[in-house]
Amino acid sequence: MIPVTQTYLPPIEDYIHYLRGIWDSRHLTNHGPLVLELEGQIRDYLGVKHFFFVTNGTIALQIAIKALGLTDEVITTPFSYVATTSSLAWEGTKPVFADIQEDTLTISPACITNKISNKTSGILATHVYGNPCDVEAIAKIAAEHKLKVIYDAAHAFGVEYKNTSLLNFGDISTLSFHATKLFHTIEGGGIVTNDDDLARKIAYMRNFGHDGPERFFGLGINGKGSEFQAAMGLCILPEVDNLIEKRKTICHRYSALLAGLPIQQIAIQYNTTKYNYAYFPVIFESDEVLGRVREALSQQQYNTRRYFYPALNKLNYVIDNIPDSIAENVAKRVLCLPLYPELSMQHVEKITEIIKASL
Repeated sequence: MIPVTQTYLPPIEDYIHYLRGIWDSRHLTNHGPLVLELEGQIRDYLGVKHFFFVTNGTIALQIAIKALGLTDEVITTPFSYVATTSSLAWEGTKPVFADIQEDTLTISPACITNKISNKTSGILATHVYGNPCDVEAIAKIAAEHKLKVIYDAAHAFGVEYKNTSLLNFGDISTLSFHATKLFHTIEGGGIVTNDDDLARKIAYMRNFGHDGPERFFGLGINGKGSEFQAAMGLCILPEVDNLIEKRKTICHRYSALLAGLPIQQIAIQYNTTKYNYAYFPVIFESDEVLGRVREALSQQQYNTRRYFYPALNKLNYVIDNIPDSIAENVAKRVLCLPLYPELSMQHVEKITEIIKASL
C-alpha cells in the first residue's frame, strides 16, 4: 500500500550522533542544550522574533488561548483539523464558526465580521494546507473590534507571505511538528509571537508557571519538549528546503496531469506566497465521485485521506448549523492524494490515471 504520507527520517547516524551527546550529558528534558539549539535555529530559519518549542501542536494552541486570555466566544473555522476546535472547547471558550472561502478554503473575513458579538474575544483561523488566510483583512477586523488573533499554522512551516514568514501575522501563530508534517520532531509543536510581554508569559506557562525553583509566575502547564525530539528536529531542519523542492515537483506534476478535469484545486496566490507544498488536496464534483475515486485507488493499493472530514461544526460537542455552508460542502468532496518526497513520478502518473478512469 502506498501511504498518503510518509515520515521523512534522516540518516540514522546523524540521529545517533545527537543521542551520544544526550547519553554523555544525561540532560533529557527541562530546556536542555538541544532544545535551546533547535529553538535558535528555527527562529533564524523562520525569521521570527520569539519561538518556543513545545510538546505538540495542540498544547501550543491551548497555551496560546490561555496566554491571550480568550474567554466567552472565539470565532474560528469549521474547516480544519479537530485540534483547532477542541483546543477552544477544552479551554472553556465557545467556538463560533465562520464559513470559508470557496477558492482558498481559508476562513472568510466577511463571515468573521457577521459573527462578531459583544461576547467575542478573539479569532482563531487556520492557514489551511499551508495556504495563507487573508491576513490583512483579518488584522483590520481585529483592530476595529479589539480582538486577539491566533493562527493555527500547523501546516505552514516555511511558508512566506510578501517576503516575510507567514508566522509573523497575528498575535500568536502555532505549529505542529507531528511525524506526518513537512518538518517534524517525532511529536512536537511550536509557538511564535513578536510580542515581548506575550513571549515572557508563554515562557513561564509552558513550564508549569515556574519563576525559579520555588516561585511561580502564575498558572502553567507541562508543555516542554525533550532532547530526543529536539535531536530529530536538528537532523531534519537542514533538509527542509530540499524536501520542499521535491514536494513542489510532485505537486506540479499532479496539477499538470489533472488539468482540464472536473476537479477543483485550491487557489494559492503564488505571486505573494512562497508555498511549502505540505499537501495535495483535490475537490470532486460530489461525495459520490469522491467515494468512487477513493475506492478505485484503494483497490490499486493507493491510500488517501479525507482531510478534513467532517466539518468541525458537526462535532457532537459543538454542533452549530451553518446554512448553505461551503465548509460542509467541501468537507464532503475533498481528498488528499499521496504526497511525500520519496513518491515516484510513476506512482503520481498511475494515481492520476486511476482518477481519470473513475470520473
